[in-house]
Amino acid sequence: MPGDNARKALIDSLNGLLADYFTLYLKTKNYHWHVAGRQFRDLHLLFDEQAAELFALTDIIAERVRKNGGETLTGIAAIAARSSIADDDRASVDAMEMVRNLRDDNARLVERIREAKAAAGEAGDNATEGMADDWTDQAQQRVWFLTQTLA
Repeated sequence: MPGDNARKALIDSLNGLLADYFTLYLKTKNYHWHVAGRQFRDLHLLFDEQAAELFALTDIIAERVRKNGGETLTGIAAIAARSSIADDDRASVDAMEMVRNLRDDNARLVERIREAKAAAGEAGDNATEGMADDWTDQAQQRVWFLTQTLA
């Protein structure tokens, strides 16, 4: 049976992942609101679709923290302190720079999901471990779409 340290490591990993999801959600929405240029319509819609997908998982991840007996993030400062994804609060960013940033951030998210999956395995949380596969697939699809947009 997994120990208390494994459970704490899982909670910590999930909270870091949650912070990344919130940060990437807000960054994606910022880009959705401020994208301009020849590909405006396509990127505006793509960013909105991806933001919705990111936001939908925040509650699921937070509930995994709670189901594992932990406390989750409580506000913006907690998110900022835990996120490994850099914020971008600029209103004027080149559209292709937006795409590159989001591609790279989603690739980073894949790494963080894999870390959470490993922590779930150590803690014996097969539910989180299984969900992480779906989260990875979604993030990899976002990376793929963004990569193809740059081609």
